[in-house]
Amino acid sequence: MSDSMKLADWLPQVGPALESKQDELHFMGYESVTKEEIWECILSRAKKKKDEEWMVHQVVNSILTLSTNDFMNWLTIQAVTNDNWYDFNNPEEN
Repeated sequence: MSDSMKLADWLPQVGPALESKQDELHFMGYESVTKEEIWECILSRAKKKKDEEWMVHQVVNSILTLSTNDFMNWLTIQAVTNDNWYDFNNPEEN
């Protein structure tokens, strides 16, 4: 394995860091948070940077330094942008 890979390729190796962040968020009272949501948030935040090679310590650092506030802001934006509550053309789904 190389020392650096694309961010999405690191998922199998950073499972313990995701679990640790999930435990932290559960401790803070957000029991429904999943590791998959945390990973999607990390991927989404990384899109702001150019697609570069990541080293494992950079990925783990991104996970462990993700603040509860930043995660909840991302989750709120996802809920609003992925929902059809504003789609007036399809009233049966509202």
